[in-house]
Amino acid sequence: MSKILYVVIPCYNEQEVLRETAKRLRDKFSALIDAGKISVQSRIVFVNDGSKDSTWQIIRDLHAADKIFSGINLSRNRGHQNALLAGLMTVKDCADMVISMDADLQDDINALDEMIDKFNDGFDIVYGVRSKRETDTFFKRFTAESFYKLIKFLGGDIINNHADYRLMSKRALEGLSEFGEVNLFLRGLVPMIGYPSAVVYYERAERFAGESKYPLRKMLFFALQGITSLTVEPIRMITTLGLAMSSISLLVILWTLYEYFFGEVVRGWTSMLASLWFIGGLILLSVGIVGEYVGKIYLETKRRPRFIVSDFLND
Repeated sequence: MSKILYVVIPCYNEQEVLRETAKRLRDKFSALIDAGKISVQSRIVFVNDGSKDSTWQIIRDLHAADKIFSGINLSRNRGHQNALLAGLMTVKDCADMVISMDADLQDDINALDEMIDKFNDGFDIVYGVRSKRETDTFFKRFTAESFYKLIKFLGGDIINNHADYRLMSKRALEGLSEFGEVNLFLRGLVPMIGYPSAVVYYERAERFAGESKYPLRKMLFFALQGITSLTVEPIRMITTLGLAMSSISLLVILWTLYEYFFGEVVRGWTSMLASLWFIGGLILLSVGIVGEYVGKIYLETKRRPRFIVSDFLND
């Protein structure tokens, strides 16, 4: 018997691309159903993340015209990761497997076939991984690769060149539901589930239409979110640096005492000024990193809902 597949697609102001995305996915679902790979009960689910344009109206129109399209409307904008989680948690009891992807058609929908094959081979999680980054600018390619290396250096478990294009079984989704973090970084949380996983490689295309929802400012914030959500290594590095600076300060004290008794006290103005600026900057940086973690603790203790579903169209 064919398995039920749900594809979850977070959407924020995607009116320019949504109909084309729906058309291509509808064609792909028809081919998968005809091949007996998925059940006719499978659905394409668009999650409206508080869009300010006509995204939700388009989703409603798609659902009215064809019941293979479902829609989830969040009460307000909660960000990509929360919108994605909202979709996954809302449909996890409806499907045997769920694939998450973006609405901009950069994720290759033809990779769905191989993902489903991997699922049928017994893998609970299948990661869609970019085979190359030739379409990226040098700056984006450099920063992305540096980010993955930094996460791994700090002890985070993350799949290189993997965003949020992945398949998860119902069992894996149940495991994900056990994680109660408010500060979400799904790329780091999913590998923690620990069930059998596989990788499918694909070539990422250019965005079909519309503008990227991740400009540089948001990308930097997302990177910070990922690092501080996955590991406390930055705080440990501060501790190590503090110990190193304390050791250096002892040497400086010995040097100043030597200069006081055997040298000229006037000397050392430049080194003192440089030291003050360096240590001052180091203190501010350390306080900022610790403050980032304290802020996350504050948000976690509030236990605010990560999302609120306003409407769910799934006839």
